[in-house]
Amino acid sequence: MKTNKRKIINDPVFGFITIQSEFIYDLIEHPYLQRLRRIKQLGLSNIVFPGVNHTRFEHAVGAYYLMQLAISSLQMKKVNITEEEAEAVSCAILLHDIGHGPFSHALEHSLVDGISHEMISLLMMEELNRQFGGRLDLAIRIFKNEYEKRFLHQLVASQLDMDRLDYLRRDSFFSGVTEGVIGSDRIIKMLNVRNDSLVVEYKGIYSIEKFLIARRLMYWQVYLHKTVLSAEHMLVKVLQRAKELVMGGHDLFATPGLKVFLEKRVTIDCFVNQSVDEKKNLLELFVELDDSDLISAMKQWQNHEDKILAYLAGAVINRKLFRIKVKNSPFAPGKIEKIKSQIQQRWGVADDELDYFLIHDSITNSVYASEGDKINILMKSGKVKEINEASDINLSTLSHMVRKYFVCYPKELDIN
Repeated sequence: MKTNKRKIINDPVFGFITIQSEFIYDLIEHPYLQRLRRIKQLGLSNIVFPGVNHTRFEHAVGAYYLMQLAISSLQMKKVNITEEEAEAVSCAILLHDIGHGPFSHALEHSLVDGISHEMISLLMMEELNRQFGGRLDLAIRIFKNEYEKRFLHQLVASQLDMDRLDYLRRDSFFSGVTEGVIGSDRIIKMLNVRNDSLVVEYKGIYSIEKFLIARRLMYWQVYLHKTVLSAEHMLVKVLQRAKELVMGGHDLFATPGLKVFLEKRVTIDCFVNQSVDEKKNLLELFVELDDSDLISAMKQWQNHEDKILAYLAGAVINRKLFRIKVKNSPFAPGKIEKIKSQIQQRWGVADDELDYFLIHDSITNSVYASEGDKINILMKSGKVKEINEASDINLSTLSHMVRKYFVCYPKELDIN
């Protein structure tokens, strides 16, 4: 009996999404994609925004839906996109985040060393391509920006791609932060192509201005919210301590996949060249990891004999987070030394363990990098202008890198 693969998904943000090809359905059904149901889109942000429990899977399907709208709109404007290219670019956007580890960006460089989720996504796409007999060849070329039609890559990864158009709408919807609502439908309908590059027709310029401002507000209100920063940096410290203990010979509770990543320093060469055992290579073990591996481990670690690991794991699990202070300028060295002194007096930790109780770093936010991949406006005259030049409001401040400084430490300390 043949399975009907033309399914409809009821999405809370965009409504009914139709899966338009059997191959796309097979990709969605693959364990690599289904794994994304178990990875939250915004990591620990639900500590602040209780409704933010949506997953990478929902985001992938939403971005796929927007890609269908973009392809249809461009084809109506006589932009040459073949059926093969349409399917390939749809596959590329569907798989663009497939390499995310547990809690998305929070642990991107903790489980693995110097490997971005994009690099792991590509490794997973290449493995899927092998399993599907080369069906993803063109999708991978588009993903890597190696295909002759460069505008197709821009639909997947640029300053105005389907990824951003989905996550702003979706994250705004689930967080309740209405400042992030954008007119994604109108932006897509205003897309066109000139000189093998995406442009936005002049009638859509106000939607682009709103998009840039909304992105700035979402970063400060949601993605870089100070309490979320505290929680996610504490989660990084939990994993750092666990890895230090395991590599030092201590036995910690961990799922088989997680244990491998705690036992060694994992680089890109490990993924390419190393088999962990006869049955599973490192990529297969990475695919086994999701948020539940970390949650179940931390529930056990909060009772561990190592006081640092127990304290940090319990704090994350029970939302007993570090106090965080944010400033526009660096904290004075004397302030940092005062905190260090109080930490050592209270917990008696060694100098090399202070970093587990004191986190000080900086965050940056640059909404629009005008020196790189630009957002271009197609003027009524047919001339193409960069958004800063075309807009009648001053958007140049959105191109500036804003840096803020923060310090996190236990709330038990009485520090003014």
